Amino acid sequence: MSPKLRLYILVFLIMGLGIGLILYKHFALGFPLSPDDKKSVWTIEAKIDFIARGDPVIVSFALPPQTPNVVFMEEDFASPGYGFSELTSPAGRRAQWSKRTASGPQTAYYRLSMYETDQFFQPLITAADLPAEPEKPEFDGVLKTAAITLLDQVRNKSANTEIFTRELISTLNSNTPDQNQRLLLNDQSSEDYKTHLIINLLASEGISAHIVRGLYLNEGRKRLSLANFVEVYIGGQWLLFNQNTGESGKPKNFLVWQRGDQSLLDVIGGKNSKISFSIIKSTQSTKNLAVRDSISKQAGLIDFSIYSLPIEQQNAFKMILLLPIGALIVVIMRLLIGIRTSGTFMPILIALALIQTTLLTGIIIFLTVVGTGLLIRSYLSRLNLLFVARISAVIIVVIAIMASISIISNKLGIDQAMTVTFFPMIILSWTIERMSVLWEEDGPREVFIQGGGSLLTAVIAYLFMTNRTIEYLTFNFPELMLVNLALILILGQYTGYRLSELYRFHALERRDVTGKR
Repeated sequence: MSPKLRLYILVFLIMGLGIGLILYKHFALGFPLSPDDKKSVWTIEAKIDFIARGDPVIVSFALPPQTPNVVFMEEDFASPGYGFSELTSPAGRRAQWSKRTASGPQTAYYRLSMYETDQFFQPLITAADLPAEPEKPEFDGVLKTAAITLLDQVRNKSANTEIFTRELISTLNSNTPDQNQRLLLNDQSSEDYKTHLIINLLASEGISAHIVRGLYLNEGRKRLSLANFVEVYIGGQWLLFNQNTGESGKPKNFLVWQRGDQSLLDVIGGKNSKISFSIIKSTQSTKNLAVRDSISKQAGLIDFSIYSLPIEQQNAFKMILLLPIGALIVVIMRLLIGIRTSGTFMPILIALALIQTTLLTGIIIFLTVVGTGLLIRSYLSRLNLLFVARISAVIIVVIAIMASISIISNKLGIDQAMTVTFFPMIILSWTIERMSVLWEEDGPREVFIQGGGSLLTAVIAYLFMTNRTIEYLTFNFPELMLVNLALILILGQYTGYRLSELYRFHALERRDVTGKR
């Protein structure tokens, strides 16, 4: 196997691993790719009121099911003096409050904070979700004839189960009902009666269906009640239908609270029970919600990540994780564009200093320190000092220059210039020494070319490293380092012309063409 093939395989594996981890965090864990992505967090409060008779009291209340596309952040239960337990059964979760004796008005509260996620994969139907064979209801007398006639009419207008269900609901909700519809509805305005009528009519056709109660999530609403829907088993999956319009599918901002015909609220030892819902909406960062949910689920990729570190170390890594971006910029500028710099990765360190000092202030400080250092270094070269002593003297001179800038700026009230301490002293000293030697060997032109190239590369790296989206992606998706590494390995194989060389040779080509003419 040739070295180039080994490199391509390595790059493919590294790139695939990096992109795979990023996609996993985005689709499976819910991490957004934009720092501005936000989600609506809904706080729902259920208030249960009843009057106790002075006997032992047991209150049983159906709790909403935890579905893949809904995340429950927090659940609270409150009722002074009552014992509480949460019961789980195949029919669903229920909250149970109990008290030995109680009399008079009583109140119990249930509060839920939740948000919806983007569901990219359809959940698999489990054995518990499979419907039982529907029992055909027995309609009495004239109701049986009305049901048969209505079902025949609907059947003739439909081609499959979904259309049949939609047509049946639309017929029952017609503004001009015929005699059969009026007999079946029996002048009942109850939503529960209509729901069970639809379910019974569907069962007569051998179609499995059950009642679904849910809550429309509308901001700032109080004293709400649950809305009834009909869920029908069609083609291996459950499909939700609005029992008033016949529209299929789950509505937007709709929380399924209960599936099946079990009671919503049971009160033993009390009377005049009622329940009402209130809703409050807030907006939170999607990233913060995803981190909180992943930590609570103990997701391995998050449990062994930067988020598990103390806040101080996390802040340090926010800066460190920007370095691969700067390294990629340096590689592109040197290998593809052909910009010459003073030192290989000195521009990255300058860019880090510019982040702390702001762009314009940092450039002025950098030019001042390096320019002053070059003047003093030219004087030191006349003393014929050894290299170690000379570079040590330059370091001391740089420290003195930085201290002088800080003191003078403080006296003048220029606070921004006091950030000179963010520049790396050793790197500045080496830069001054390198440029001074370059001045002596190749002249001032090469010094300005390499110094300008270093500063230009540092400014470009600074612009990328301070981009809000890039800052967000590098910290929350550190797997990007693998993608950067793969790109740098690929660029390391490039041996063609650089952009600056193409520009230079273009001028030679024009002279050749002119000479031929």
